[in-house]
Amino acid sequence: MAEPQISKTFPVKPKQKPKPRTPKQTAESKYWSSFKTKQIPNLISSIDSLTFSPTTSHSFAAAHSASVTLYNPQKQFSPISTISLNDVVSSASFRCDGLLIAAADLSGLVQVFDVKTRTPLRRLRSHARPVRFVKFPVADKLHLVSGGDDAVVKYWDVAGETTICDFLGHKDYVRCGDWSPNDSNMFITGSYDHTVKLWDVRDKDSRSVREVNHGKPVEDVIFLPSGGLIATAGGDSVKIWDLIGGGKLVHSMESHNKTVTSICVGKVGKLSGEEAQQYRILSVALDGYMKVFDYSKMKVTHSMRFPAPLMSVAFSPDCMTRVIGTSNGIIYAGRRKNKEDVESGSDEELTKYERRLKKLGSGNALGLGPVEVPRIRVLKPTGFRYFHRGQSEKPSERDYVVMRPKKVKLGEHDRLLKKFRHKEALVSVLGRTKNPENAVAVMEELVSRKKLLKCVSNLDSEELRVLLMFLQKYSTMPRYSRLLMGLTEKVVEMRAEDIRASKELKGLIRNLKRSVEEEIRIQTSLQEIQGVISPLLRITGRR
Repeated sequence: MAEPQISKTFPVKPKQKPKPRTPKQTAESKYWSSFKTKQIPNLISSIDSLTFSPTTSHSFAAAHSASVTLYNPQKQFSPISTISLNDVVSSASFRCDGLLIAAADLSGLVQVFDVKTRTPLRRLRSHARPVRFVKFPVADKLHLVSGGDDAVVKYWDVAGETTICDFLGHKDYVRCGDWSPNDSNMFITGSYDHTVKLWDVRDKDSRSVREVNHGKPVEDVIFLPSGGLIATAGGDSVKIWDLIGGGKLVHSMESHNKTVTSICVGKVGKLSGEEAQQYRILSVALDGYMKVFDYSKMKVTHSMRFPAPLMSVAFSPDCMTRVIGTSNGIIYAGRRKNKEDVESGSDEELTKYERRLKKLGSGNALGLGPVEVPRIRVLKPTGFRYFHRGQSEKPSERDYVVMRPKKVKLGEHDRLLKKFRHKEALVSVLGRTKNPENAVAVMEELVSRKKLLKCVSNLDSEELRVLLMFLQKYSTMPRYSRLLMGLTEKVVEMRAEDIRASKELKGLIRNLKRSVEEEIRIQTSLQEIQGVISPLLRITGRR
């Protein structure tokens, strides 16, 4: 009797959904990615300082080489003006009203300029070595502070061009500083001696009120908006300190791989929920990364990579513009597109008719009351007007853009060849003997068209002279001799009567004959040398 077969069942593992390779973007990550980056190239040297104007336009100044260039973020980052100095600019700072800008250079000079006229108003010279930073207070219009490689921090009276006080205490280069947002009498400075010092301009002894040790040379230091916390950058870390709590270390962010060169404060402007209107620390480093640090949760919320070492970063007060300076003279400027601006219609997006209506509405013209400006009509793919939109319309993701081939600029001889004007093409290219390759190429083309000898027979005496001069100069060159020596023989044979009738042409033929005889003599000598060397090389090879 056969034994009954027992069927075995095995549990089948359910199929799991594949995990996405890229992590899901958070609302804050989308916010920082919404800054559409545009490159501002050709600034020659490293961008060591970036600063925004506190006024409504929020233009920003970039310090590069021996210049300070001002840009307008609202007009595609177009340059407004450039202020030139006598030495490399290391730092720049706007006054609280945006009318003046101070610039420090490596000669030890601090200058104050009028932003509109670019006129130097004050020259503050007291530093013995290069000045590395200069800063106007948040609300004070009459003073500023500067520090440099002489390890001295100076508090200036701008109107009188005099030093009010020298703050001594650092033992190495002073590289950075910042004013308190709450008190115009308090400021901090960072130095390569690893320390950050808090100063009070009312202290007559000019001693630091508080001191913290970062542990590495300090590259940048800023006050956080509360005024009680500061952030310091040095080495590969950004540290947050509590000044009110006695200089206690709150947190150390060490997410960069190389030296952190600059930090600034940015605000998350248009998010909903708990993250709205919160401040962040933006840091850039030589590893090419920009990091966004949420110091309320003590974590990095966004990271972005750039193809060059980063030297400076700044964020506009209206939360609309972010600029980053690199070591190779490029500014990566990013600006957010606000939905409210699109609905209301900026001057660049409105048509000429809409701008006119806008002016009428603002001025209450003719006593008819304000004229309502029509909103920009969004074209839908199902409508007829969508297919007749202008060239300025940006393509969507599904549109296929057909690129026109670039128009190639032809030379004069190429244009004449395309029109089958063979003789004129030959004369044109012979008149420009700087490029004999073009002349030989035209001759080869005429040979392929069987028109070269016909062109030679139709040349007048002046054109024949130009051809013989070309043959005399280049016929003995090995690259062109195969074609030009044969052409020379044909020219002498076909135009013999014209050559006999002109003394100038006879002279050219004699010179041509001498060149050929000299080339033959050289070739004969080379063959004799080769005949002597070849047996020696064979004997050496056998041994």
